[in-house]
Amino acid sequence: MNRQRDLELIFRSRTPIVVIETGDEARVLDMIMDLTLQRNRQDYVPLFRWTVTDGLQRLDISLEPQLHNSDPEEVLRHIRAVTKPGVYVLLDFHPYLQDPVKVRLLKDICIRFTDISRQLILISHRIELPSELDSYAARFEMTLPSPQERMSMIEKTIADYSQEHPGHPVQVDPRAMELLASNLAGLSFSDTERLARNAVYMDGAIAHSDLPAVMEAKYRLLNRDGILQYEYDTARFSDVGGFGRLKAWLSKRRGAFEAATDVDALDAPKGILLLGVQGCGKSLAAKATAGVFGVPLLRLDFAALYNKYHGETERNLRTSLRTADTMAPCVLWIDEIEKGLAGRGGETGTTQRVLGSFLTWLAEKSRKVFVVATANDIKALPPELVRKGRFDEVFFVDLPSAAVRKSIFEIHLTQRGQDLASIDTAGLAKITAGFSGAEIEQIVVAALYSARAAGDALGTRYLAQEIRQTKPLSVLMREDMEALRLWAQGRAVAAD
Repeated sequence: MNRQRDLELIFRSRTPIVVIETGDEARVLDMIMDLTLQRNRQDYVPLFRWTVTDGLQRLDISLEPQLHNSDPEEVLRHIRAVTKPGVYVLLDFHPYLQDPVKVRLLKDICIRFTDISRQLILISHRIELPSELDSYAARFEMTLPSPQERMSMIEKTIADYSQEHPGHPVQVDPRAMELLASNLAGLSFSDTERLARNAVYMDGAIAHSDLPAVMEAKYRLLNRDGILQYEYDTARFSDVGGFGRLKAWLSKRRGAFEAATDVDALDAPKGILLLGVQGCGKSLAAKATAGVFGVPLLRLDFAALYNKYHGETERNLRTSLRTADTMAPCVLWIDEIEKGLAGRGGETGTTQRVLGSFLTWLAEKSRKVFVVATANDIKALPPELVRKGRFDEVFFVDLPSAAVRKSIFEIHLTQRGQDLASIDTAGLAKITAGFSGAEIEQIVVAALYSARAAGDALGTRYLAQEIRQTKPLSVLMREDMEALRLWAQGRAVAAD
């Protein structure tokens, strides 16, 4: 795409106001300067830049800023009084667009545009024009760097480093360089250049070890609203007890997800719904999924989307999903999705709009964002979400079997540096029927405290003592769990 050509077409369309929302202010100014200097004598018009700090300054020839024209209202009165054509770039003028006097001055300039061509270019990170100016304005979208441009910026950064450090060439892993260029997608030119420079100048190399830091920095740039959370530590499935069927399912689809294009006409997997008993490892499985695919994990709390102001909830969702698309390839973990999509009293209308927006995105998304949604209460989920086809599969996570409970004991004991030879994990597994993985972990934690207080090493008796003192959730909420199991029969695939 030729951005400069598109911008020139807008200029020549004789639109009084051109609105450009961008974070690449310097780059856009350079493009406008180039277009001005390339005009022939008959079409030539002077170019001015205004800022509230420096006032009005002519750019196409070297002149000093007019500090007396720094006041927003005064500069508009000055432009309205000018009797010759010109292009006026107003930087960060957006705070003044709510003042009726300044809006009227802008409209006066637009109305007389056919008599005197004074074109106004508004550049800022975000610009909301008053409705009375919409008919006089056109918007130009500054597109993001293409894959070729991102690679060129990385190559230029490598050349700059080599020139600054003679005798110390940059060590480049070609595959890591390709991934770096891919991972920088979705950022502005200035942000792309900065992150590429950070990756090269940090250690004079481009390696796979640079990629996590780049993705973390990219996430911070994109997630300014703070709705999404970047999960830094993704679990390995070797650290997750059970989930045999889920592990096999993900392993079969890993190649298709990692491929740059569809493999053998296979669509990239789009997501799963994990339904089940609280504390049985759904959240851990979501983290492990990102580890299997080797991509970043983003966590979206649907309940945190809701805002009391009209339209803000939907905007929060759109922003979060757009960020996930930009971070692709990634795993988007939606924890306890029923809390955000179940009816919320007076907010039912908002909830329906949120559900509709989410389902549309889920059906139409083209970027490699693998969704892992977890839920504890199937009754609270809208039927539109759980019908076949919304997710690739619905998995039911039940209480762990005896073999899985033994594995869970061993995982938590090993993580805490305990000697498995002195602990009867098989016997402990037998007496913890009905216990969830989270409850088993807390038994290990509590037993360690008891052993430490007694000045003793952790042994089977301390663990058995804690087990006898614990009433698991399967006992406290037996009826609810039985209803959940009954629903899952024939509707969901067992995760283990």
